[in-house]
Amino acid sequence: MNQTYQVKLNAFEGPLDLLLHLINQYEIDIYDIPVATITEQYMHYIHTMKRLELNIASEYLVMAATLLEIKSQMLLPKQEIVDEPDEYMEDPREELMQRLIEYRKYKQAAEQFKDKEQTNQIFTRPPVEIDHDDVPQPIVKGDISIYDMLHALDKVFQRKKWNEPKETKIKRAEISIEERMKDVLQIVYDSETGVAFDKLFTYHTRSNIVVTFLALLELMKNNQVFCMQEQHFNDLYVFQMED
Repeated sequence: MNQTYQVKLNAFEGPLDLLLHLINQYEIDIYDIPVATITEQYMHYIHTMKRLELNIASEYLVMAATLLEIKSQMLLPKQEIVDEPDEYMEDPREELMQRLIEYRKYKQAAEQFKDKEQTNQIFTRPPVEIDHDDVPQPIVKGDISIYDMLHALDKVFQRKKWNEPKETKIKRAEISIEERMKDVLQIVYDSETGVAFDKLFTYHTRSNIVVTFLALLELMKNNQVFCMQEQHFNDLYVFQMED
């Protein structure tokens, strides 16, 4: 691709948000985090973001380094303390655990305030017409987060057996995001029962996968389609937004 479509998504709230998503997804005890598992899954998301050429904030990479450091400390043999058996051995996960607990508290409080705001709206003046083009729209609908979509995209990469192209010559992008948006929208509109997420990726080229994913995000941002998932790890399905 000779054009790089740089995108910054408001749905990315930071590395703690991603870790909390993984903890909820894998039903992990936040007080006993399996560092090896959580690190492996975290790195999957980072690699998928890089494939999409998303502008990954440095804090994500710092957290990756932190997880790898904790993982290495957990692998070191524990030294037995003979002279002072009651001495406390600090858990390498302790600081991360406390950060996650605090973040979860603030996130839950923010969601509660958001719910109250939506159910108890008070107008101090007559409603005015708003240009919806200027109002930020959510990226995703329902319970599907951007991390669920990245996980689904990672499965697309694996199923399609996508690899780096052997040719180094840069080729012009075959289709623009706007054109792909029209194609995806038509496919979704033609299906009454929803379209499986991976069925939208008809070609195995990197440019097509990236453009299709970004086109889907734009359609969701514009409230034209939405994604649903029955439960964690199940396939995503894309539906037409009801009028």
